[in-house]
Amino acid sequence: MNDLTNRTAVITGGGSGIGAAVARALADAGCRVAITGRRQERLDDVTGNYNGSVPIIARPSDVADRQGVIEFFDWAREELGQIDILVNSAGINTPVRAVATLDPADWDKLIAVNLTGAYNCIHQVLPEMRERQDGVIINISSVAGLRAGTVGGVAYNASKFGMSALGITVAEEHREMGIRVTNVYPGEVETPILDNRPVPVSAEHRARILQPEDCADAVMMVVRLPARANVPELVIIPTTQSYK
Repeated sequence: MNDLTNRTAVITGGGSGIGAAVARALADAGCRVAITGRRQERLDDVTGNYNGSVPIIARPSDVADRQGVIEFFDWAREELGQIDILVNSAGINTPVRAVATLDPADWDKLIAVNLTGAYNCIHQVLPEMRERQDGVIINISSVAGLRAGTVGGVAYNASKFGMSALGITVAEEHREMGIRVTNVYPGEVETPILDNRPVPVSAEHRARILQPEDCADAVMMVVRLPARANVPELVIIPTTQSYK
């Protein structure tokens, strides 16, 4: 098992959901963790309520804002030193999802956050990872990035298919350089993104689906592998969800 003590990790979308759960799990394992997200109050909630021996630090940024991403990573490197692990967990959706009714501005926004945002962050860590011949990048995609359906909607599906292709291509370009890239494809997860479903999700349904900690456990399995081992793609879905 790979020892994560004193390793460093940056997590986007770290103010809630999967990103926050991954941040806590990595910090519990001894990682020094920096999280980012658009809302300061959510970041403060994560950092203020974490009581582990290694603190989680935070600074707000929008992954779709390339200059803001540069400034965030400059800050993260000042605070943590080299970045060993990047987890791209920032993601959004819109309640209006069908191609016939989707506002083009919402298409642009989803692509900017879900796809270009992941690219912006990968672009920031790759030079130092290439120099060290070491690093782990994990993209929290979605089963919607493997099988397009009406539930996710046209823009979300397209952004997640793009994120999947981004991760696979970066992995292929860097597999001889010691840089490992994993695309994680969760099914339904109890996160704030469910609040944007066109049809409200019941409390009973939320209780049956994946919890953020389940996805964090999957991420931890990946990052604990030795450098010789890589998981290119990992699907995790609720037991009750069909994978057809």
